[in-house]
Amino acid sequence: MSKIKSKEVRQEELIAATMRCIARVGLSATTLQMVTREAGLSLGIANLHFQSKENLLRATLEAVMREYHSGQFAILEGEVSPAVRLGRLLDFQFSARVTNREKMSVWFAYYGEASARPMYQKICASMDRLAANKLEQVLAALISTGGYQRLDARQLATGYLAMIDGLWLSLLVAPRSLTKKNAKHIAATYLIDAFPRHREELLGRG
Repeated sequence: MSKIKSKEVRQEELIAATMRCIARVGLSATTLQMVTREAGLSLGIANLHFQSKENLLRATLEAVMREYHSGQFAILEGEVSPAVRLGRLLDFQFSARVTNREKMSVWFAYYGEASARPMYQKICASMDRLAANKLEQVLAALISTGGYQRLDARQLATGYLAMIDGLWLSLLVAPRSLTKKNAKHIAATYLIDAFPRHREELLGRG
């Protein structure tokens, strides 16, 4: 007799299937029936665990945000020097784990709907605000300890995050025009221009 899967495992299976469906057909075209077929489960199981498509979509967004930001926060809250943390953040943000086309498709699908769906906007905004604050703190620490007092940590963080989003979008919609290697180089150059004395650490060589 096969082992009955736990509630958590079933939910993870449905969320993973939802991500695949969103990446393939988009957010609005994804249905509970489509997700359950993708997961190889019954509609009854989906209704048991999430009650509605909206609940499932919200749980999927929370899972995507949690996965990315937990990795980002672990780096930004590390005990190594600020420059090393920034270098590791670069590696993470352009890793295969983050720049996976399925995940990027899901990420931008939700962001495209955020302005029209207050719940999505709330989830995205709260996590993004926390991430921006943590990045700003790391930048401020490097400015202070590295003797870069002319720089503004908030402006640097705002510019950096906007650039990362733009590079990710280019990787998704125009992969032939921009490689991950070049995208990472562009982001690294932004930081190196601001902190030239920490070039080696920012490039992961320190």
